[in-house]
Amino acid sequence: MSETSNITEREPISAFIICFNEEDFIADCVKSVAFCDEVLVVDSFSSDRTVEIAKQLGARVIQNEWPGYKKQKSFALSKTSHEWVLNLDADERVSDELRENIVDVLSREAKNSSSSIIGYEVNRLVYYLGRWWRRGGWYPEYRLRFFRKSQVTWGGIDPHEKPIPSGPTARLGGDLYHYTYKDMNDQADRLNKFSTLAAKERFEMGEKPSLTKMLVNPWIRFCKFYFFKRGFQEGMAGFIIAVMEGYYTFMKYAKLWEFHYNAEKAAVDERKS
Repeated sequence: MSETSNITEREPISAFIICFNEEDFIADCVKSVAFCDEVLVVDSFSSDRTVEIAKQLGARVIQNEWPGYKKQKSFALSKTSHEWVLNLDADERVSDELRENIVDVLSREAKNSSSSIIGYEVNRLVYYLGRWWRRGGWYPEYRLRFFRKSQVTWGGIDPHEKPIPSGPTARLGGDLYHYTYKDMNDQADRLNKFSTLAAKERFEMGEKPSLTKMLVNPWIRFCKFYFFKRGFQEGMAGFIIAVMEGYYTFMKYAKLWEFHYNAEKAAVDERKS
């Protein structure tokens, strides 16, 4: 699969992508990691052409029932073949600069494997509402996406899972392009879905609902996006994004309360019966 392995000696690398019904995005995603020695796509039994497109582009495809973001990414990581791993979502692309910097790290590792760095954070650059968001809350946004397989475990809270490193990490230049939402309907649908997932995870971890968090945290989120991260400089689009982020935060805590309410109601009904 690699475009560069014959050009310079370097450590091999696997890229993995989890997906479901991503036929509009998967081709560009897979193409952007064509420099990798292995591209693994873990698909949750898509009903569109996602699998067909990925295979046509040379990716190795494994299908696995959807167990949640954290478990699916942990599963995908376990199926990769090489020690160095790059993780992308289907709506992300590796920029030219980021690709060159990844290859440079792998080349240095081939010459000197004594480096203590076990992974690299990369900066996601969001494209939405006809613009690249270099301000307004989404930038800079560093995520650990390039790392040694043996030195991470998957943690975090769905849907915001993340690899947990066992050693020191660094930051790598070059953006990871993120085509976050198709439009506002898509954004609203995803925020509704993600707030449910986040609330459920917190409920299962035993977190209690909090009126203070429900009142204060959405406002903090809005202020971060609109004022502190200069979303106001993006005009109406910046205001809309800040409001939507506050809405997501509110819904997360409101749904946590609802989970507890329904559980208490079910317990009362069971006692009555």
